[in-house]
Amino acid sequence: MQELNFPKFEFRFKSNENKVSIFDEIRKKFIILQPEEWVRQHSVQYLIQHKNYPKSLINVEKELKVNGLSKRYDIVVFNPDGSIHIIVECKSHHVKIDQTTFDQIARYNLTLNANYLMVTNGINHYYCRMDFENERYEFLRDIPSYEI
Repeated sequence: MQELNFPKFEFRFKSNENKVSIFDEIRKKFIILQPEEWVRQHSVQYLIQHKNYPKSLINVEKELKVNGLSKRYDIVVFNPDGSIHIIVECKSHHVKIDQTTFDQIARYNLTLNANYLMVTNGINHYYCRMDFENERYEFLRDIPSYEI
């Protein structure tokens, strides 16, 4: 798999019928290893190991309704009160992050109301803090670490 712009993490793999799978600690199962899944698993480990978010507050690949359409978010980090703290949108390393990607996560956030957004293709990472009052986002150097 492509080397990504994340710290090095240890992963569990298995191979079955010429397909490699990676163990997802959040979903507690092996997932077929595709380029986007590689980025997603690195993002999850980054949140857990470098930003100290508890696994219990992280959700991966769940359905949500946006304007009546079914969509799937990549990663959501909840606050302890159940509100949404961060949405992470993951793309394959060969997908260029552009305005379309930011529009996608902004549409998701109309429903989810997260305080922070992260967009990554594993090579480039973008972090934003929502300014709901002025209906815009402010770019940051990184997302905040977990605080109790």
